[in-house]
Amino acid sequence: MSLTRDFASTANDNREHGELVPASPHGRHPVSLAPRSPTETLEPMRPPPLPEREPPEDHSHPFLNMLDGLASFVFVLAALALGLYFFVKVQFDKPGPLGTSIVFAVPKGEGVSAMSERLEREGVIDDRPIFMTSILYFKYLRGTGNVKAGEYEFRKSATMREVLDTLVQGRSIEHKVTLAEGLTSQQIVEKIRANPDLHGDITETPAEGSLLPDTYKFGRDDTRQDIIERMRAAQAKFLAKLWEERDPDIVVQTPEEALVLASIVEKETGRADERPHIASVFQNRLRKNMRLQSDPTIIYGLVGGKGMLDHPIQQDELDRDTPYNTYKINGLPPTPIACPGRAAIEAVLKPAKTKDLYFVADGSGGHVFAASLEEHNKNVVKWRKVEREIRAKEAEEAAAKAAVAATGEGEAAATVPPAKNAAPALAPAETGSAAGASVAADMPGAFADPETFTGASQGAAPTGETTPPAAGARGETVPRPIRNPKR
Repeated sequence: MSLTRDFASTANDNREHGELVPASPHGRHPVSLAPRSPTETLEPMRPPPLPEREPPEDHSHPFLNMLDGLASFVFVLAALALGLYFFVKVQFDKPGPLGTSIVFAVPKGEGVSAMSERLEREGVIDDRPIFMTSILYFKYLRGTGNVKAGEYEFRKSATMREVLDTLVQGRSIEHKVTLAEGLTSQQIVEKIRANPDLHGDITETPAEGSLLPDTYKFGRDDTRQDIIERMRAAQAKFLAKLWEERDPDIVVQTPEEALVLASIVEKETGRADERPHIASVFQNRLRKNMRLQSDPTIIYGLVGGKGMLDHPIQQDELDRDTPYNTYKINGLPPTPIACPGRAAIEAVLKPAKTKDLYFVADGSGGHVFAASLEEHNKNVVKWRKVEREIRAKEAEEAAAKAAVAATGEGEAAATVPPAKNAAPALAPAETGSAAGASVAADMPGAFADPETFTGASQGAAPTGETTPPAAGARGETVPRPIRNPKR
């Protein structure tokens, strides 16, 4: 039988039984496509497994592989760092836990960790690790994270950024002490010792005039001696600077002499606009070898650093021999009589250009100046008139107050005005009484001429004549017009 016949017969036999069984290509072994089990009937035939393939060979360079891994690592690290940065920034700028403003002190030498712990404990911040991380960031990456010692105020709900900015910029609470011009070194020391915000003691009272009066700010850790040293350095610096800019025609020859004369000018007037003029008067007198005759110098010779008398200058005090009695000594006293301020020092080193040798009160708080004794005498007469009017007004006011306080007869007496001739009786120039002189000694008056006046004769308006003191006058208040020194 041929091959074709066998294959056809086999196919026909299979179709007769309802099965499609393809014949073998060789015609001998038919391939059966019928399911071999019920499970196989329900499931499709699985394809045969693919033949195994060997992995392709890796031709990349090891260094490139390392770079690829490093890049991946850096990317992940950067992503984490960026996420951490934004997280810290949000926490750093959010409102803090403070319910009310508080004062927080950072002592010198305290570490960042200890300070941060106290800030968290006192409720200023609520995340110490983030705060310390921020300090390190600003310190080492920005160069601005150095915390300064001091006393700080943190407001309600202050953010950690605001807290750190305050600590780094040193915006500490500042106290201040004001030392006025014209105080002596002893008075300045007493005021500084009385300040409760300072601590420590002052080792010694500085030399008179060596401190520059001003308002000085200080922190929690500043000592009293620190303020003294700052005042001393400020005076030396200011005097040295102004000495280089001085008027070449001034009489004083050294910075020390300038300080002495400035202290006298400081005590003679409280008006800044008058200081250059008064400085000119004193320098003109020094040029003519005239004594200064300044009452504040007498007071300093009597009480020293205490700075003020509790009574008007008396005759025996005027006659007392002290190195500071410019009614008896020539030239300047040996040291300043107070601590002058900037304006007085500048007035001495840059005085007004005048020929005046005298000045007397004008009744308005200032002085009127004169270049001659004759002109000065006229000014004194005018001042006496003003003085009598002032005393009369004071007498009227005193009488009115006494009348209001009194009862019965006092109320009736209040309707009677004081006699017009009562006022002159109060003027020491008219009476020479101790009571009247006591009143006048507190008022500005004449600037005496050493050639025509003595301490005993200055009660009357200058006439060019001298009147010896009456017997028993020694020890009484000097009946003379004097300036009201700035005490």
